[in-house]
Amino acid sequence: MATARPDPHLSYIRSVTPRTPDGCDECMHIGSTWLHLRMCLTCGHVGCCDSSPLQHARAHAATAGHPVIGSLEPGEDWRWCYVHEAMV
Repeated sequence: MATARPDPHLSYIRSVTPRTPDGCDECMHIGSTWLHLRMCLTCGHVGCCDSSPLQHARAHAATAGHPVIGSLEPGEDWRWCYVHEAMV
């Protein structure tokens, strides 16, 4: 039986703080709305979740090459890798 290896993208995680803790950076600039906030664990970018109309967190991961995000929702403590589409 093979042992599962840790996600190699965990090496992208840095000690960061949210750049825009009050909301999705792009949505606030264009006056759009979001459902839930996600923070890039490489640079601190705050974007909206995949259930939000514009999915800025996923777009940031794709364009910046920062694959791992964490939830900024109160009481939530999880991380997601967009490359592997899995919790890490």
